[in-house]
Amino acid sequence: MAKKTTSRAYLARYFKRCITGPISLLQGLSVTLRYFFNPRKIVTEQYPENRKTLKMHSRFRGSLELIEDENGENVCTACGICERACPNASINILATKNIAGKRVLGRYLYRLGTCTLCSLCVESCPFGAIRMNQKFELSSTDPKDFDLILNQKEGR
Repeated sequence: MAKKTTSRAYLARYFKRCITGPISLLQGLSVTLRYFFNPRKIVTEQYPENRKTLKMHSRFRGSLELIEDENGENVCTACGICERACPNASINILATKNIAGKRVLGRYLYRLGTCTLCSLCVESCPFGAIRMNQKFELSSTDPKDFDLILNQKEGR
């Protein structure tokens, strides 16, 4: 008797799935067909065509960049906390001393090729001197393009 009820329960579940399976398939296809016949509602970004007007979401993490104050000087104090927070040593800070003997930022070396874009360096910076920018086209065939000096101004 126990085998009969088990097989009946199994058959009932099987037939129920045979009916509900195609129904769920048709529900999914209805969304596809709606977008097919009404393409104005499509939310997909047409990337190569709208490259100049494309804006990334505010939470997007691109490559690292230094923040400058209103005088155009870097906010970074070369404390090295971001360098220690980086899990794979993508950041190297080479500090120097100014005339007064105070430690200042000499070079901020950033290796984009090894960066995981985890943003731990940004979260650990006590001065808010670095942030993740919105650049998303970062590909290159030359590995030297991924070794960046962030505090080097253009034209200097």
